[in-house]
Amino acid sequence: MKNKYRILKIAITVIILGFLLSFSLKKFSGQKITDEKISVKMNEKTPVYFIDEKDIKQIVIKENPSGKVGDLNIPELEKKINALPAVDSANVYLNLNGKLNLDIKQRVPVFRLNYNGKDFYVDEKGTEFPISRTYSHPCMLVTGDVKKDEYEKLAELVDKIDKDDFSKKYFIGISKYKDSYNLLTSEGNYKVEIGDLDNIELKVKGFKTFVEKYLVFQDPQKYSMVSVKYQNQIVTTLNPYFKENDSILKAGHKDLAKTPVAVAPVKKAEVNLKPAVKKASSTSLKPKENTKPKAVVKPKEKKKTPEKKPATKPKPKAKVKIE
Repeated sequence: MKNKYRILKIAITVIILGFLLSFSLKKFSGQKITDEKISVKMNEKTPVYFIDEKDIKQIVIKENPSGKVGDLNIPELEKKINALPAVDSANVYLNLNGKLNLDIKQRVPVFRLNYNGKDFYVDEKGTEFPISRTYSHPCMLVTGDVKKDEYEKLAELVDKIDKDDFSKKYFIGISKYKDSYNLLTSEGNYKVEIGDLDNIELKVKGFKTFVEKYLVFQDPQKYSMVSVKYQNQIVTTLNPYFKENDSILKAGHKDLAKTPVAVAPVKKAEVNLKPAVKKASSTSLKPKENTKPKAVVKPKEKKKTPEKKPATKPKPKAKVKIE
């Protein structure tokens, strides 16, 4: 009999607990998810504002028009938020008090790429995502034909520039021409050619040494390019529009004129002049011979009078003047 009473007590307890549980679940599922019960947290280290709390709440309302906890599909809501281009990850869950929590991590742009007239951001993972109409994040601007497999190395380069005070002060942009990368500077109109994305630290150190030991004493407008892509050497290109470079460029042109390539045509010109003189002398003699018969024709008619024979004397004088 005692065992029967125990079994009966257990059965009654289970029925009561089940009734209470179903009642509490029904009451819980019927609760309204108000704005006060929606908690949105942005977990990124660098603050970005591509989406805000208002945008997330609008998505919650759209996915759950009734506003009841029981009608909310948490996995589907989480999927919708993760599908946003600016969202890196999202975690959605409910508390026992009916409070909806959304922990969201946005993508943080490392650089902004302009390619074929289109602008978009790239994060540290090399993921592309579009720019926002309402928010523009301050980051390095990159232009040129950058391949997707170069995104991660380029992101590493930008990260190194941002963490170094010297580089951050000097470099304001990156451009790619053909297969060579150039760093755009904040001083002057020159750019720093680095070539490929290998040995970046060594190349930046070389430029830093050039600036500290030489460029600080020069006008930054003097150069159009400083190349550090070659190993253990720095090559500079003068700015042709800088007036102080005129004398240097003229001296350079004179040096080029003295090179063997420029001497060869001069020698040819000298060789051509000699035969030209000979031809001139030979052609000048022929007309003299032709003029003699013309001059002789007149004296032949005058030979009848022997007194006019001296008229032939001026001819030798004419010959002397011609020579």
